[in-house]
Amino acid sequence: MNNLNTENSEKPQGPKRPRFNFTWLYITVLVVAIWLFLSGNANSMAGSAAQDATYTKFKEYVEKGYADRVVVNKDKGSLQMYVKPECIRLVFFKSAKEVGPNPYVDVDYGSLDELDKYLTAEQQKGKIKDFSYENGKSSDILYWIGNLAPLAFFILMFWWLGRGFKGGSGGVGGVFNVGKSKAKMYEKGNDLGITFKDVAGQEGAKQEVQEIVDFLKNPKKYTDLGGKIPKGALLIGPPGTGKTLLAKAVAGEAGVPFFSMSGSDFVEMFVGVGASRVRDLFRQAKAKAPCIIFIDEIDAVGRARSKNPAMGGNDERENTLNALLTEMDGFGTNSGVIILAATNRVDMLDSALLRAGRFDRQIHVDLPDLTERKQIFQVHLKPVKTNDTVDVDLLARQTPGFSGADIANVCNEAALIAARHNEESVGRQDFLDAVDRIVGGLEKKTKVMTADEKRTIALHEAGHATISWFCRYANPLVKVSIVPRGQALGAAWYLPEERQITTKEQMLDEMCSLLGGRAAEELFTGHISTGAINDLERATKSAYGMIAYAGMSDKLPNICYYNNNEYQFQRPYSETTAKVMDDEVLKMINEQYVRAKNILTQHKEGHNQLAQLLLEKEVIMAEDVEKIFGKRPWVSRTQEIINDEEREQEAKVKAMPEVQKAIQDHEDSKKEEDKSKE
Repeated sequence: MNNLNTENSEKPQGPKRPRFNFTWLYITVLVVAIWLFLSGNANSMAGSAAQDATYTKFKEYVEKGYADRVVVNKDKGSLQMYVKPECIRLVFFKSAKEVGPNPYVDVDYGSLDELDKYLTAEQQKGKIKDFSYENGKSSDILYWIGNLAPLAFFILMFWWLGRGFKGGSGGVGGVFNVGKSKAKMYEKGNDLGITFKDVAGQEGAKQEVQEIVDFLKNPKKYTDLGGKIPKGALLIGPPGTGKTLLAKAVAGEAGVPFFSMSGSDFVEMFVGVGASRVRDLFRQAKAKAPCIIFIDEIDAVGRARSKNPAMGGNDERENTLNALLTEMDGFGTNSGVIILAATNRVDMLDSALLRAGRFDRQIHVDLPDLTERKQIFQVHLKPVKTNDTVDVDLLARQTPGFSGADIANVCNEAALIAARHNEESVGRQDFLDAVDRIVGGLEKKTKVMTADEKRTIALHEAGHATISWFCRYANPLVKVSIVPRGQALGAAWYLPEERQITTKEQMLDEMCSLLGGRAAEELFTGHISTGAINDLERATKSAYGMIAYAGMSDKLPNICYYNNNEYQFQRPYSETTAKVMDDEVLKMINEQYVRAKNILTQHKEGHNQLAQLLLEKEVIMAEDVEKIFGKRPWVSRTQEIINDEEREQEAKVKAMPEVQKAIQDHEDSKKEEDKSKE
């Protein structure tokens, strides 16, 4: 086991009490079972009754005609007289069912020659049917094999269980160690080879955890002023944002022992195992203090305890949580042990786990913004062989809402696409194709569609593009495609603005854009189809969110009906209010649907041109839409940033000497052409 650090752990006072070891209990049970097995009647185990008798009694049984046959064992100096079925009760005083199929009398004899003469004479008289001789060694071997086989089976089963439940600390396996912690320990956190340099973006989160590193490196600096080292920090954020990577970087920077495990590692089928593993984990951590314990996906064990006994909560999980709460802040001291945990379901955690003194800090690790996405791309592009066409700024703009894991997947997918096309390096188009592949799915150009279906899809996608072009707050269009991809028959790509808050007007414009596809189908084909199911679903969810949660309704203004109590099945509003909500949602969606139809009617010619261009090219870009409708009336903040960056880039290019020389040469040649024409 780990040696205790005398500087960071307290010595126990008084004499040590011996710890009860379950190993001795299992050994005692096994020995008793073996003794009971061997001391039992082996003959009864074989299914036949037997009783001992003297040689004189044996002769008496033979004379009375009770003997059926006799088997003489030379090596043992004994014989077995098998009794006739009709004489069983006269010999054993039991019924035939009670004594088994072949009951016999076991007799020790003196002289083998005298026995042989006697048996021969009695056989001639008809007192016995037959007698035979056998060597006792082979029968003994078979006897012991037959009787010891069950015992060997139990021993092998115990051995297999011991190897099957191998786990716990120290590498000592066995069912006896099932209560040991499954945490993987790194003696030095910097053995992971991960530091803050490997974590791109997340500057705010890195700044907060940097203080934890300072606590571990120089605790005296803070304790001298009367401060206490934080006991724990909870990393909260969507999946793939780098919570686990950030915890590894903390351990790598601090250079202290690092215990890593998942919340599900505490869960086991045996009662009490989870709490035992929690205690064993903290016992090891105290011995290695100062150190870090990292529990990933802590919601697996830290979910809120049931307040209603009738709900039938999982007692084992709650016992594990109680043990975790006690170890984090109970009567014991955890000096130098800092706990990091990560979850994307903080709303499900027990309130006792989140209080100060347990998880003192809650660090939010959010999705990266534009600048952070650039930094993440630069990290993941290092091992990728790219060419000059790759624009990191463009890639960052094309991936709004992507997490760090998504960006890593984009870089990997782009490399795979380039290799599939036998290219020597990864280019700009490969990355754009990778983004489309991840967002929309794999292209299915071989999917068979009729001409009418293809025209309907083109009108539908052109409707989305037209509405988004003329709605002020709708997301700027990037491209439109009618190539089937994933489960979608067509798609429109937008460049959404990264807003911190969203206004009602912005949400209504986005809802109108979603309904543009269904409106175009009804206006220009005379019928509607199932192709708008996803659009209707998103629009309906948005409308209910605006009315029930954001208080954006005319009849229910400034009221939020959100309820976070997972054990309460009753809605926090009446049936009358629910009816008002339904009416308001229907009214809001119908208003935006009528608005979408009006916009499409006003720009009917341009919409039809756009749909025809889609049928011809299958994929069109924002530039093609601009040629049909002209400049977009409303320029978004994102578009302004893009335009500013393009102007800056253009100015930098023009400032290059070789470019200036080329421009001057072009102007001189143009002047000469004009003179020659004159």
